[in-house]
Amino acid sequence: MTEFQPHRPVLVGVDGSPSAEHAVRWAAREAARRGAPLRLLHACYLPPTKPYVPVPLPRSYRDALTEQGHEYLAAADRVALRAAPDVRIRKDLRIGQAAEQLVRESASADLVVLGSRGLGGFSGLLVGSTAVELAAHGHCPVVVVRGRTLDTAPPEQGPVVVGVDGSPGSDAAVEFAFEAAASRGVPLVAVHTWNDIALGETWALAPLGLDYQQITEDERRLLAERLAGWRAKYPDVELEQHTIKDRPVRGLLNEADGAQLIVVGSRGLGGFRGMLLGSTSQALLHHSTCPVAVVRPHRPETK
Repeated sequence: MTEFQPHRPVLVGVDGSPSAEHAVRWAAREAARRGAPLRLLHACYLPPTKPYVPVPLPRSYRDALTEQGHEYLAAADRVALRAAPDVRIRKDLRIGQAAEQLVRESASADLVVLGSRGLGGFSGLLVGSTAVELAAHGHCPVVVVRGRTLDTAPPEQGPVVVGVDGSPGSDAAVEFAFEAAASRGVPLVAVHTWNDIALGETWALAPLGLDYQQITEDERRLLAERLAGWRAKYPDVELEQHTIKDRPVRGLLNEADGAQLIVVGSRGLGGFRGMLLGSTSQALLHHSTCPVAVVRPHRPETK
């Protein structure tokens, strides 16, 4: 079960960028909702060889980077305290690549949060490589904080939206989404799309008549069955169930317009073996206008 664990922190990546500042603010408020500590982490990447400088510097390259990192963390601490004055904060500076450090530390976190693009982002790149890497390999749920543009704050109003397809990742996402909606006191919109291939093209040569009305009714029934147990567990959450004849990405993006959070599994039923992050999850990371939570399937308990 995805129950909040107060002893496990909400971890957020810090790099001094406006995107990271939005992530820190979002993470601080989420930590306050969970009654969890907030952990701010900045990773300094030092090149394997000492950089060439034509004149002696008053301090080493390593010292300069670590000093800058501490400044980033101090600024993030101020942002977090303004957003959630009572949250407990821990600041960490690590040496290494950001994605590698965040993936490693996600094993001891309840949730990892980061901005969609950091200072290392390339012009025109909609989402940073660190965000994609963490969403694919993180050991806990990952939230990539987005707004309508790279410079705007994420929305704080509206429902939580979750994609449902019956896969293990989807089941974990539904659990996460119900808890998120309950903690915020907002409605949950469960979205199931059932036409993610062009049926007309696939069956163009076959003399088959597809009963779209019957298919829609069947898909609605299946969606209701998948949500019945969670609806009983969270009776106070207002639930909307939308079954849409559309491709998953387009259907979810349309439904998430005006939402404050969209939740998906890391891989759906259409995922390829060996692919850690599905095409739907990746597309939402690039194009959503609100924060995206990517939730991996629960690991089976070992005896």
